[in-house]
Amino acid sequence: MQVVKMNESHIDGILKIENESFAIPWSRAAIEKELKNKFAIYFVAVENGEVLGYGGMWHIVNEGHITNIAVSEKHRRKGIADKILEKLTNIAQEKEMMGLTLEVRISNQGALNLYKKHGFKLEGIRPEYYEDNKEDAYIMWKYLIDEEEVIG
Repeated sequence: MQVVKMNESHIDGILKIENESFAIPWSRAAIEKELKNKFAIYFVAVENGEVLGYGGMWHIVNEGHITNIAVSEKHRRKGIADKILEKLTNIAQEKEMMGLTLEVRISNQGALNLYKKHGFKLEGIRPEYYEDNKEDAYIMWKYLIDEEEVIG
């Protein structure tokens, strides 16, 4: 398995994963738009031409906002999300971002476990964040520089 930069050839595989993973999946147009977004950084995990998972973030000023991380149902619990998150973290460090942030459904225990394992901490709640069922989202952060430097 390799984690490589996302390109147009990966869109069909990403769409399949989106539909398996999310109540409100991104459309082809949304994914194509992200490929053109100058702030977006996306990677896919591939093996033998198959997209196993993908993830990305927006680089805004000096932080990274993780937009999505998802893995194909048949390839979950194999460490693929770990590899994608590690890649995003490494890129954030290379670009000298102060940290990474994301929102995650409060009921998504698998994702919460992944993020906690990688050093993300709960920083707040966005009430009724998800449109499909008005579920709250946790706001999580992983600081890539000393937190004292952030607080100042």
